[in-house]
This record gives sequence, C-alpha cells and structure tokens, in this order.
Amino acid sequence: MFNASLKQLSDQLAEKKISSTELTTEFLKRIKQLNSEYNAFITVNEEMSLDQARSADQMIAAGQASALTGIPIAQKDIFCAKGWLTTCGSKMLSNFVSPYDAGVIERFNQVGAINIGKTNMDEFAMGSSNETSYYGLVKNPWDLSAVPGGSSGGAASAVAARLAPGATGTDTGGSIRQPAALCGISGIKPTYGLVSRYGMIAFASSLDQGGPMARSAEDLALMLNVMVGFDPRDSTSLQRKVEDYARDLQKPLSGLRIGLPKEYFAEGMSKDVECAIEKALDEYRKLGAETVEISLPNASLSIPVYYVLAPAEASSNLSRFDGVRYGHRAKSYSDLGDMYRKSRAEGFGPEVKRRILIGTYVLSHGYYDAYYIKAQKLRRLIAQDFTQAYQQCDIIMGPTTPTVAFNLGEKSGDPIQMYLSDIYTSAANLTGLPAMSIPVGFGNKNRPIGLHIIGNYFMEAQMLNVAHQYQQVTDWHLKSPV
Repeated sequence: MFNASLKQLSDQLAEKKISSTELTTEFLKRIKQLNSEYNAFITVNEEMSLDQARSADQMIAAGQASALTGIPIAQKDIFCAKGWLTTCGSKMLSNFVSPYDAGVIERFNQVGAINIGKTNMDEFAMGSSNETSYYGLVKNPWDLSAVPGGSSGGAASAVAARLAPGATGTDTGGSIRQPAALCGISGIKPTYGLVSRYGMIAFASSLDQGGPMARSAEDLALMLNVMVGFDPRDSTSLQRKVEDYARDLQKPLSGLRIGLPKEYFAEGMSKDVECAIEKALDEYRKLGAETVEISLPNASLSIPVYYVLAPAEASSNLSRFDGVRYGHRAKSYSDLGDMYRKSRAEGFGPEVKRRILIGTYVLSHGYYDAYYIKAQKLRRLIAQDFTQAYQQCDIIMGPTTPTVAFNLGEKSGDPIQMYLSDIYTSAANLTGLPAMSIPVGFGNKNRPIGLHIIGNYFMEAQMLNVAHQYQQVTDWHLKSPV
C-alpha cells in the first residue's frame, strides 16, 4: 500500500479493494510511527483527516469520484487550511489557525482528496536545506545525516519515506525541484500563474509558484490536473482552457530535441552527478531523442539576480507580520514601535532577518536603481536567452543540483554556499518557465541525483511525457529508502 502510486491507489479505491477511511488510517499510523525520525510533518489532525476520508467514501459510493478522491495528500505548511494550524515554519505564526482555505486546498477538497497533515519547511520558504524551520530540521530518508533540501523539504521527505503518496510544495528559486532531487522523488514547478497563490503565504510574489511532489511523472500529472485553474482572487492567476496533463504521457519521443546548455555542464558539477546525468541522456537518445548544445550566456547571473529580487519582495511581503493583527506578539513592550521591533525580532529566525535586511537595503533610496532596477533588467536578459534557446530545441535538460545532498549543518554557517544550491533552478523562477526534477540515479554515499527538465511556457504536458517515457524504461523512481 505505501509503495503504491497515486494511480494504483485510485484504482484500488474505485474497485472497492480499500476504503479511503482505511487508507487514511494506515497513513496516519505510519506518520505517528515514523515522523519523529524524519520530522517531515509539523501538524497532523487525525479527526479532521478521517472526517474527510468518510466524506470521500460517500462520494465514491455515490459514483462522484475523480482520480484523487479519497487519497491522502500532504500539504506544505505555507498553504492556509481552514481550522488547521498554518505556521510557515515560523515562530511568528506558531499560534495561527487559518480561518479560510487557500485556493490549492479548496481544489483538493472539491475532488475529495484528504489533507493528511501539514509538512515542515524552511521558515517562510527561505532556505535550501530545511534547517531554518522553527520546528526543527528535517532529515533525508535516504541518509539521516543528510539534508532533504528546501524549502519543501518536509514534503519531499514525507513522499520519499512513504508517509504520504503525494504532497504539495512551493517553488521560489527551486524549492520543489531541489528537495525532489535530493530525496529521489519527482516534482514540478508549473508555468507562473497556473496555480493559484491565493492563501499561499507570500515570500516573493513574482517568483512563488505552487506545484506537486510525488513518486512519478504520472502521479504529478494527476495532481496537476487538480491544482491548475484560474482563481479571480489571485491577480497573477492566468485564465486558460482546462488541460489534461496526462494526455500525452504515452507519446513517443522520436524527434524530440533536447537542449544541453554548455553553461550547465561546466565547472561546478560534481563527477557523480555528471555521470548520472550523462547516463540519463543516453537513455533519452535510445528513446529517439536527439541532443543539441545550446547556450544560456546569462545563466551565471541567475543567483545574484535572484538574491536581489527575492529579498526585496520578501521585505515588502513580510512587513505585515507586526504583532498587531495575528501571529506572535512580544509579551512586554513600552510603546507601539517597541512592540513592532520586539515582536519581529522574536518571531523571525536568522535567515528570514538576513533576507529582510538585504531586501530593505536594495529597495532603499540611493540603492534602488543600482541594485533592484539593474536586477530586473538582467532578469529580462535571462528570459531572452531561453526564448532564443527554444528556437533550437524543444526541451532543456541538465542537473537539478550541482551535488548530491550535503550533510546536515555543513553549509548552515555559510549562506553563500547554501544559496549556490539553487544555481541550476532559479532561472526558471526568474523567467516563469515550467521546470521539473526526476530521479536518475545515486551518487556519493548512495544519495539521490535529479535530472532537471525545463520546458517552454505552458508545455507541462510535454515535460510530463518526456519524464514518463524515461520512467517507463528505468526504475529510479521506484526505489525506496524504507
């Protein structure tokens, strides 16, 4: 049961081989048994989950079920869920129970999926290792001494450890794809604007995007079919015709042109990652695809551009957490200004404070033009590189991360080294392009390696087809650490 895919679980529920109540109960037992080992979940509410499961069983009995009806899904604790503690991994929101559902949560509720719990994450999604959470660090199920990646590390750890068959994540600079790669699962960041950001606690509004995390591309397609849709409450939501993201899964890859950026295959990638990526590319050639060398000349600028723009937006977004309306408030203070200062100083962790300070600095008078405006101009150049590249190829591939998962605590004292973990992933957020990671092998210390697939705008179905065809001839996505 725990090693079954979303599709297999859906079939079992439809055939009445198991009920949603039984399935949910078993996953809740597993979380209770193992979560202390991984710290993947912040909040579990058995009563609410089982209430949803009983309702799902009624939907199935009435013939009103869809693909994910009755299936437990773990929700990243950045999505507001009515009646659930919603913390964003921060002391600042450690007492916040959401009075409403995020758009993503609503969509899962509408199809009868089960919220199995809220997953741990880097505080306010700021981190690449899931070590900044107020609720403690998350561990990688493949190696408990390794990081799971961040900021959606709890979601990745939960899926890899078979505590949930699927999970939601959010991706601002690689926070779905990087932990997916380091934990040996699949994850996709859709085109910016496809998934509602309503009720998704904001980090950097022009970069944030929700997406699914699961074992396989087929499972991602099923989850994406639920998550994608126009939401008038989100000003960045795109109104597009409804798609079936599983429609092209069986399409052959003959004639597919895979672009390999020479900048991604240069210095910086470890040998074990390089070897696994090359073997994956050989499989694609066997499947009928051809590889072409392309150039993304401004790719090296992605990290410095990202770490100007993202903190600037974070500085603005996090100004609302002031101890007045909700969230943490200091117990003692002399006046309103003192309350603001003490509440924020106590409520935010070191990484969040660091990014707020950077963001406030680059937006300040005298530095706005020198940093923020210049970064926006460079962002446009990076997007133009991809536009030109897609004239030569259909899809772009490379490593998701430069190395396998690093050890817990290894980079926590060096923010610059931590930031470089997103060197291959941040460009997709800056451009709004869809991108995903799938497992393609193991490297140093038997830790997982991910292949990064970047598609053109709104080409999620093609990307999932490309990933699925690879997963039909390999079994990396079936490997389990437990």
